[in-house]
Amino acid sequence: MFDELKEIIENSDNIVFLGGAGVSTESGIPDFRSADGLYNAKIKYGLSPEEIISHSYFMRHTDTFYDYYFNNLIYVDAKPNKAHFALAKLEKMGKLKAVVTQNIDNLHQLAGSENVLELHGSVYRNYCMDCGTFYSLEDIIGEKTTPHCPKCGGIIKPDVVLYEEPLDNTVWNKAFKAISEADVLIVGGTSLVVYPAASLVSAYRGKKLVLINKGETSYDELATVAIHESIGKVLSAVV
Repeated sequence: MFDELKEIIENSDNIVFLGGAGVSTESGIPDFRSADGLYNAKIKYGLSPEEIISHSYFMRHTDTFYDYYFNNLIYVDAKPNKAHFALAKLEKMGKLKAVVTQNIDNLHQLAGSENVLELHGSVYRNYCMDCGTFYSLEDIIGEKTTPHCPKCGGIIKPDVVLYEEPLDNTVWNKAFKAISEADVLIVGGTSLVVYPAASLVSAYRGKKLVLINKGETSYDELATVAIHESIGKVLSAVV
């Protein structure tokens, strides 16, 4: 499997990577959709993570939203792992044209990737809902409750796509275009069950679909190569 993947990568200069939470878990960022994440949210808040980080909950219970957000979605000490660095290397080699990620942690950029399309936004960007002023994560991380804009007093919202909110059209269209034009699509660290991101696989028109995930996915049978191992281990071995 590794040799076949290595050959595919060596013979292509138009690769796109589509990644999910599994890419970041290897950097110590837990998947909030995991059994532990679900259990912890239910115990403390009596709700599922999806309910807490929804648009309607943010608007109605902003303080509680931020209590969950700061404690469960922010990991400022996380570092890029082998997968992030391997993808950055592929981009520098001129082989990888884009990273399309569902993650919001900025780790691809920290590893050196430049063409990163963040489907769900980033915790490192925040904006005032009233005046539109942008703030960094450092600007709000010290808050114990809802951060407010120093300029106008408005509520600051993370530039993250919450449940019930649409994805950014510009980012989506760029991701769709990149994947539809790719020679090779590598999908990693995702079970392909979170929509609409998972539907991007259907945009791929090539014949070299690679899946790297610890568990099986519904697309395994369609893949040229399907590897059920650590994505960091796999990518660092073939790049």
